[in-house]
Amino acid sequence: MRATLSAVAPGTALRDGLERVLRGNTGGLILLGMDKNVEPLCTGGFVLDVDFTATRLRELCKLDGALIIDKDVTKIVRAGVQLVPDASIPTEETGTRHRTAQRISIQTGYPVVSVSQSMRLIALYVDGQRRVLEDSAAILSRANQALATLERYKLRLDEVAGTLSALEIEDLVTVRDVSAVAQRLEMVRRIATEIAEYVVELGTDGRLLSLQLDELIAGVEPERELVARDYVPEPSGRRSRTVGMALSELDRLTHSELLELPTVARALGYSGAPETLDSAVSPRGFRLLAKVPRLPGAVIDRLVEHFGGLQKLLAASVDDLQTVDGVGEARARSVREGLSRLAESSILERYV
Repeated sequence: MRATLSAVAPGTALRDGLERVLRGNTGGLILLGMDKNVEPLCTGGFVLDVDFTATRLRELCKLDGALIIDKDVTKIVRAGVQLVPDASIPTEETGTRHRTAQRISIQTGYPVVSVSQSMRLIALYVDGQRRVLEDSAAILSRANQALATLERYKLRLDEVAGTLSALEIEDLVTVRDVSAVAQRLEMVRRIATEIAEYVVELGTDGRLLSLQLDELIAGVEPERELVARDYVPEPSGRRSRTVGMALSELDRLTHSELLELPTVARALGYSGAPETLDSAVSPRGFRLLAKVPRLPGAVIDRLVEHFGGLQKLLAASVDDLQTVDGVGEARARSVREGLSRLAESSILERYV
């Protein structure tokens, strides 16, 4: 659906042609794909095989019957075609054109666009799913509301993430603190996904929205993985949860489940009992080490594996750090100074 929405987004030649059909007060049925499975469903019409243009689409929609365009929207293959889908395919549509569109999209697997003359709307059918194309102004209005919500959620995420950093330095982290950050990260990610759908629908009209979205969510996805790598419990016995499993579990939570911290804690691999939220946990150090400038991921992995936890990393001297493979004197000093600065700034932000 997203790929097809992109093909019919404002600014594309296909969308221009569809709007011309709509303004001309004529309907249309356009199949976006042609292969040997489509051929038996076609009767009558004309074989054209001409380059696609918006004006040709408008003129050819004046004919009775459907248009068939190749899936790359570069050629108009046939025009004036009567499409005869399998009548046994279930459909909830009532109009002849829309019933045909839904059945053809299911039977062929290709998207079908239906332009309604009486209702003055453009409907998109992908694998039987119906999506009405809206005016850009209406989509932008909803997108701006979602963007304002994302800004508030991102502000709250920055607050809880900053608190977590300070608690990590002092070794006072609880499961509640980790769950709160994971919860906010997941909320921000979901709102960003919704806005990304609007960006696709808006096409060229969504350029500014796309830039704002990219700026707001920069670093959110890596942070989500780093939190999981720091706090997902070590495998023990039969129950073992990897970082990937924890992230997938968070992704599967419903909106109401995401609001409950015990449920978020359970997704991360903890028991989920209310008393568990106040249990102390210690980070491995991936998250803070990732904030040290110019420190490769492979070196971060070796440092965490060697020292086993953030507190030992904070206590390590330059000589201790140099014992790790790939950490020379210059890099050891950089890590030592970077962690010290992070510790100072985190404490200052929390208490000043």
